[in-house]
Amino acid sequence: MKVTIDNSYPVAAPADAAWKFLQDIKSVAACMPGAEITGQSDESHFEGKVKVKVGPVLAAFKGSIEVQGVDAGNKELVLLGKGTDARGTSSVSMRLTASIRETTNSQCELVGHSEVTVNGKMASFGGRMMDSVSKRILQQFADNFADSVIATGEGSVADEAAARVADAPKELNGLAIVWHLVADFFKRLLGRESRQA
Repeated sequence: MKVTIDNSYPVAAPADAAWKFLQDIKSVAACMPGAEITGQSDESHFEGKVKVKVGPVLAAFKGSIEVQGVDAGNKELVLLGKGTDARGTSSVSMRLTASIRETTNSQCELVGHSEVTVNGKMASFGGRMMDSVSKRILQQFADNFADSVIATGEGSVADEAAARVADAPKELNGLAIVWHLVADFFKRLLGRESRQA
């Protein structure tokens, strides 16, 4: 099953600062709750793991990240990530094209195009749910990315962003994501019923 996501996320920091941070793969990986770089074989190949907690159950994925392209002129980075869960029942791959686009003199946005392919047990969730889950995960990542870039600056705003980064969840909480999906479902359902009444 394949899910494609295109989105942009505001970053209250200069484009050059965001681009510099985007090229630091280890720091970028740390923006994803539960993700960790565990090794590096050369400038463009990394090994890592992601932990996902669903209630009391903790699932672990091991995989690799390959930097497939860096376009400094367009402030664009292309990554390919692949992973398999510890039991070998599910595998995930994601090709991500991320770029920094200036919006004003002091702000920018992170623009992402991702193609996520899921195989095995996880594919049984269905495309619609995987699309919603993927969007929520990317939103968490984008929020952490923006705070991390802002924290590299100076002043009280940077200090506040650094505090948010320190307080960010250290593992991906699948139960919280599912809860948001259920809540969104009921909001849509109740919205339809009130329009029909």
